[in-house]
This record gives sequence, structure tokens and C-alpha cells, in this order.
Amino acid sequence: MNVADIIRTRVQVFAISEETTVHEAARYLRERQVRAVGVLDGAGRLVGVVSQSDISDKVAAENKSAGIHVSEIMTRELVTVMPDMALDECLRQMEKHGIFHLLVVDDQGTFRGMISVTDLLQVIASDQKARADMLESLLFPQR
Repeated sequence: MNVADIIRTRVQVFAISEETTVHEAARYLRERQVRAVGVLDGAGRLVGVVSQSDISDKVAAENKSAGIHVSEIMTRELVTVMPDMALDECLRQMEKHGIFHLLVVDDQGTFRGMISVTDLLQVIASDQKARADMLESLLFPQR
């Protein structure tokens, strides 16, 4: 299973403009029930990511105005993955960089969405359950 298998069924790619205010970004995250969002420049290129943690750590904790643009607080050092990347490699990238989300870009660098550690854990848990069910049916066949 790879990244494309996870994002294939998603209807919307969550992204905001770098000119979006922190207040607007916080509302965007809350309304869509997501923890992070890609940030695009005027040409639609991925230039950053902003998360709930960025907002709490860089704005609320430092008593900055929620009226500042997300471009002032977003993370610019991006960890991106391609749709064909295997999920186990995604977990390694998250662990290596100490992050919970990976930005997905295609061959042309177009932002295609994000995957989270929760997405990966759901796939792993589902796979483990399927293996356990198969083992159970082999060990304890129905008569």
C-alpha cells in the first residue's frame, strides 16, 4: 500500500493562501476538523504548512496578534512525499523529522494533500486485524 491509496478517495485538498490571517487559519482548521493545512503562494505553489501547534506555540503563547499572516508563522522547511511512496517509508520520514503530517506532491510539484500519522496507524491497525482474523480462522476452523 502506498500514499496514493490513502489520498485517492479524498474529495478535497485542504490548503490556504499565505495571505490568510492566523485567525482565519484557526477557523479553517476547526471547521474542517484537521490539524494542519498546506500553505500556497499566489501562483498556487506549496510554500509552507501551518498547524494547530504553530498557532498555539508561535501566536498564542507569544501573545502575538491573530491578525498576522500565516506566512509569518508557517513552517517553510517542508517534508514532502510522492504518491507512490510506501507507507512504511512515510512512517520512517515522520519519525526521522519528528512530525505528524507529510505533504504529498506529484511529479510536477503540485500539492495533492496530506497524510497524517493517524492515517498510517489506521491502515496498520486494519492490516493487523485482518492478519489476526486469518490466523484465527486457520487455527480454529468453523465446523
